[in-house]
Formats: sequence, C-alpha cells, structure tokens
Amino acid sequence: MNIRRNKLIWMIGACVIPVIYGLGGFVSRVDAQAVASRVATRSTDSGVSSPQGADLQDADLQQRVSAALDAQPYLYDRHIDVSVRGGTVVLSGIVFSDWDLQDALSTARKAAGARPVIDSLSIEAPWRRH
Repeated sequence: MNIRRNKLIWMIGACVIPVIYGLGGFVSRVDAQAVASRVATRSTDSGVSSPQGADLQDADLQQRVSAALDAQPYLYDRHIDVSVRGGTVVLSGIVFSDWDLQDALSTARKAAGARPVIDSLSIEAPWRRH
C-alpha cells in the first residue's frame, strides 16, 4: 500500500500538477519539483503555518469529498478512493459507466470548492472479464 501511495505522490508531483498549472504536457523533474513546492507554499500561505495544519485541512477536505460522494443516491462509490495531498483532490479506482464518472467528478468538484480535482478513475463494465 505504501508503494502505491508513493507512486501516486510522484505521479501528482511530476506529471499531473504541471498540467493543472498550465505548464502543459510532460515537463522535466526540476520543473515538476518547483511546481510541487509552489503548491506546498500556496497551502501554507492560506493561514496554515505548520505541516500539521495542512494535514488537518487535507483530512477535512478528504472527509468532505468522501461524504459528498457517499451521499449521491445513484452513484456506487465503494470502489472510488479519495486522497488529498497539498489541497489537491485525487479520485482513483473504478466506476461502471461514463455517467458515474461524470457524476463522481461533478460531486467532488462541488465538495472541493476552489481546490483542484484530478481524475484517475477507470471505467470498467461489470459484465466484461479481462
């Protein structure tokens, strides 16, 4: 589980965050680290002066998004994992239709407010076997 988490953190820092901030495409590791430090600085500028405070904000945001997904009556969210790092929400796991994907993203964006939401969900038809 820890390896999966480290892989996700690297993916966010090196590939996804630069795209969100308009750097476009795949950028060098140095640029990705600069963006990751900018995101960390941004979260501390919002009144949180300690890493514990940022962790509490991330945990609160994760709980809010998870609760919002769970409250959707027609969305089966059991296979959706919500994680938050530096104020960025990441949805990973599987959904069973494009409708579920759009519903999950819309709900997460509403619950996250101005925070970015990254889509790492896969659509898997329950009747198909690999």
